[in-house]
Amino acid sequence: MSQTPDGSGSHDAHPPHGAHGRPLSGAERWAGFKRSPFLPACVLVLILAAAAALFAGSYTYSMANPTPHHIPTGVTGEHDAARRSAFVGAMEKALDAQLDLKVYDSPQAARDALDAQKIYAVFDVRDNGARVRLDVSGASGVTVAQVFAEAAPPVSKATGIPVSVKDVNPLQGGDPRGLTIFYITLAAVIIGFVGAIQLSVHARGLNPAERIAFTIAYALLGGFAVAAVADWGLGAVDLPFAESWLILALTMFTCGMVFTMFNTFFHRWAMIPTWGLLVLLGNPASGGAVAPPLLPTVIGRLGQWLPPGASYNAQHTAVYFQGNQHAFPFLVLAGWSVVSCALFWFWRHRHPGGRGTGPLHAAAV
Repeated sequence: MSQTPDGSGSHDAHPPHGAHGRPLSGAERWAGFKRSPFLPACVLVLILAAAAALFAGSYTYSMANPTPHHIPTGVTGEHDAARRSAFVGAMEKALDAQLDLKVYDSPQAARDALDAQKIYAVFDVRDNGARVRLDVSGASGVTVAQVFAEAAPPVSKATGIPVSVKDVNPLQGGDPRGLTIFYITLAAVIIGFVGAIQLSVHARGLNPAERIAFTIAYALLGGFAVAAVADWGLGAVDLPFAESWLILALTMFTCGMVFTMFNTFFHRWAMIPTWGLLVLLGNPASGGAVAPPLLPTVIGRLGQWLPPGASYNAQHTAVYFQGNQHAFPFLVLAGWSVVSCALFWFWRHRHPGGRGTGPLHAAAV
């Protein structure tokens, strides 16, 4: 009870005791919960649990049990020999896959197709089908070469046709499983969008043109660092350095701008579509850990249109098939970069960062 100037007591200074003691209604409790930090924390718990399940499921489904589907395969020599059909049928049965046969007039034509990555193996049929030479290309896909090499002896025994297996384009000595290119691509993808996340947190005041410029800067420096460690530092793979560096830099820039684009529209939840596109879907579908013919058909085809798959294809060709580089993976990376930059720039007023046109010292902290 408060005192008035004349010393008398007053009960009007505080609300009645009953108002404090009234239980909150359900609507009031929900409104308070929405304003508290507990709502986003609970949402994150559910999102992280779902992301963990999706991550494990995506990689397990794509790569845990690689199975051949349609494998482009060349045929040279006496490709009309009757015994050739028996051999191919037995090979398809052993692989549990369909061989997409392409006939070539000469071994050199087949080798050119192998170098252009149009086919994964070549059957050279001789002596009316009494002898077969199987040329595989470990650099085209070590998993595909492995399944061919493993299937050849039992097929030879079952058909009575001698088969010799030769790897005409083996992997480099420091990269016996062909995973180095996949790992450096993975590094470029993850650091690419993590760099953009860090810019949004620690350099929030960057204006749109400045944000793009700094994304280019860390992509160039980061790409150089990744290539230098893999080649000069560890000697895992002999890179065509300038080309590999620029592929890694373009990959990092693309992935950084993909996050920036999503951040423009989804703000603090931008990590969800970025992670889903680049990590849950893009990396297992890239063909780096498992060659595309051994991936589920839809995933194998889709992966070539996503930044991780395009980056891996460009890097893989640069290292192992020099002189046979294709424009397609660069067009895919450039397309994602242009679209991401354009959407970010057009709707830049929606991006949570930036400091406007005022002087830097007046920018909000």
